[in-house]
Amino acid sequence: MMASKTVFIDGEAGTTGLGIRARLEALAGITLLHLPERERKSLSARQAAMAAADLVILCLPDAAAREAVALAEGLGASAPRLLDASTAHRIAPGWVYGFPELTGGQARAIAEAPRVANPGCYATGAIALLRPLIAAGLIAPDQPLTINAVSGYSGGGRTMIEAHEAAGGPAFALYALGLEHKHVPEILRYAGLTRRPIFVPSVGHFRQGMLVSIPLFLDELPGRPAGGDLRAALAAHYRGAALITVPEAAGEKIAAETLADSDRMELMVFAHEGHRQAVLVARLDNLGKGASGSAVENARLMLGLATAATTEKELGHVR
Repeated sequence: MMASKTVFIDGEAGTTGLGIRARLEALAGITLLHLPERERKSLSARQAAMAAADLVILCLPDAAAREAVALAEGLGASAPRLLDASTAHRIAPGWVYGFPELTGGQARAIAEAPRVANPGCYATGAIALLRPLIAAGLIAPDQPLTINAVSGYSGGGRTMIEAHEAAGGPAFALYALGLEHKHVPEILRYAGLTRRPIFVPSVGHFRQGMLVSIPLFLDELPGRPAGGDLRAALAAHYRGAALITVPEAAGEKIAAETLADSDRMELMVFAHEGHRQAVLVARLDNLGKGASGSAVENARLMLGLATAATTEKELGHVR
């Protein structure tokens, strides 16, 4: 029987940390290390937990995540492997990007990496849509693009959650209108773009769920493809993926909450060939494939508990 793997979640009391903990508790072969609440900010207690772990998952603000990495490095040869759920290391040298479905060899790279950076929620949807189409030559790397997105409020931290769950909470808001959202650098790098897209995120008055949409003028794309060509390229790239599907787009509206509490993601192409226009849409749960679910997917690869993307059957809490 394989020995149990030990995991320490540094910052387990936050939304993402709680989601990761619940998922890991449901899996065989993993032992979780917990610190008493009074010791969660103790450097010595955290470093001791790191030394005892096979894998440390960081669920901390960016600055605290960088400090935690330094704390782990202080262990020298006893330093554990790290999985960072913050933004701090997503394009940093020496870190592997934790999107197993990105390319054919990405899952293996994650499995072998000492340090993995978990993707951002918005970036997960945008990169999933764009990377295969740019690789197939259907979208140019320097294509002028606008990425629109709406997320449930649960990804916005305690202040936003409290505002939305109070009586008369806000219905909808655009934000990051300074055009400097922290997910854009990873979208640029891992989608394969050379021109910065305009990214317009928003938050709606629902707890979980996310839609990322990218409008396209088909005649402005290389080769002037049809909508079916875009869908075929996405379907070919994700064929066999356990958690990503490319269903036929149907209807004229789509709800953001459909995949709440799921670790899956759906990619769709809505097109009007007469108008030569299309809209790419990614639907996911901002706390599932967009955060805790993808972290567990990466953790299992790093711990040797999976050889490819995890299946929903293995994650019993996922519908």
